[in-house]
Amino acid sequence: MAMPKHKHLTLDDRIQISTLLDKKQSFKSIGRTLEKDCSSISKEVRNHLIFMKTGSLGKPHNACIHRRSCSKQDICDPCTASKGWSKCSLCKNCNTHCPDFEAERCPRLKKAPYVCNGCSGKAMCTLEKRFYQPAKAQAEYHETLSEARRGISFSEAEAEHLDALISPLIIKGQSIHHICVNNRDSIMTSESSIYRLVDYGVFSARNIDLPRKVRYSARKVKKILKVDKQCRIGRTYEAFLLFKEENPDLPITEADSVEGKKGGRVLLTIHFVNAEFMLAFLRDANDAQSVIDVFDRLYIELGPDIYLKVFPLLLADNGSEFSDPHAIEFDRQGNRRSHLFYCDASAPYQKGSAEKNHEHIRSCIPKGVSLDSYTQEMISFMMDNINSLARKSLGDKCPYDVFAYLYGKEILDLLGCHKIPANEVELTPKVFKRFR
Repeated sequence: MAMPKHKHLTLDDRIQISTLLDKKQSFKSIGRTLEKDCSSISKEVRNHLIFMKTGSLGKPHNACIHRRSCSKQDICDPCTASKGWSKCSLCKNCNTHCPDFEAERCPRLKKAPYVCNGCSGKAMCTLEKRFYQPAKAQAEYHETLSEARRGISFSEAEAEHLDALISPLIIKGQSIHHICVNNRDSIMTSESSIYRLVDYGVFSARNIDLPRKVRYSARKVKKILKVDKQCRIGRTYEAFLLFKEENPDLPITEADSVEGKKGGRVLLTIHFVNAEFMLAFLRDANDAQSVIDVFDRLYIELGPDIYLKVFPLLLADNGSEFSDPHAIEFDRQGNRRSHLFYCDASAPYQKGSAEKNHEHIRSCIPKGVSLDSYTQEMISFMMDNINSLARKSLGDKCPYDVFAYLYGKEILDLLGCHKIPANEVELTPKVFKRFR
């Protein structure tokens, strides 16, 4: 029988757990009865233990390992016992005042069910006991829910300290994940708490300053003219999946365009999927020749051996700028240098890694802003900042470091890429003022 998931225990469930514990039922047996996982029952019992220092019939609480053989008298002077005991071991204050006290722990409490419920010997036991009581467990459960909904438990001084550290970095365009990764010794709190502090208006930075809060209008569909109308034959996304299955070790590179003002200059982005590393090249027009020129230049600057290593498999957008596949796949001597495939029309999710990285570009160059005033050096500096941003998907490493690990720093030097110090990463339009 499938067990229900994400269902909180009720008071009736807790009463039933207590009843079954008294009957010496195992966690697995209780889980089957309640249709819950046995680990959930175990956590419930251990999270709501009640410790009781009660004695047995005619004897007070005494957890000393020597209590059965001890014959000490008059440890306290004057005697603190309410009754005239002949032995100190029979006094409830014995464990507190005796210098030779050594605590004894019941070995049964070290293993499931971790409680004295159902123990037949508890009536004669003078050790510390542990019980599971449904009413107490239900009260603690409600208190936990209440505390979780009260807000954030930061003092004013703690909030001011975090604000002074985090808000300036958010204003720079850094993500909260990037900030927490590179300042964990100073922040020492979870990312979700930081998000809540921003959302509650505790910080100087606001939700609008967070990169992920920015939203863009839908793209308009426009008519496209392709250089080769037959370019997609044998290069569809289905063909790409088949080729990747036959060549699983080849790294994938995604190519796309980022436009500024319509009809103006445009960026060609080349995204290395494994490293989440992206290059961007400024082009005067969004035509096929400008794309070919970029790949030809990379082929010359890197050399055939390195180019074949990093660009063996290309997945491009369905745009007209990529509609001359032969010129991209082969060099001018007719030697194959890569394999090019196309995404389906209106399916940007098929190269989602590149599309997601474009959000960082849009943080620096908002949609609709003309690219005519930018230089390639400015674009490269912007990409250095983007590639220096730590990513959770990369194990808190930045794309620059991952690319260097996979391909070598020498290639990064050939490409003219540089790493920006973590706390200097800027992902707002102000990045270009820093460049100047």
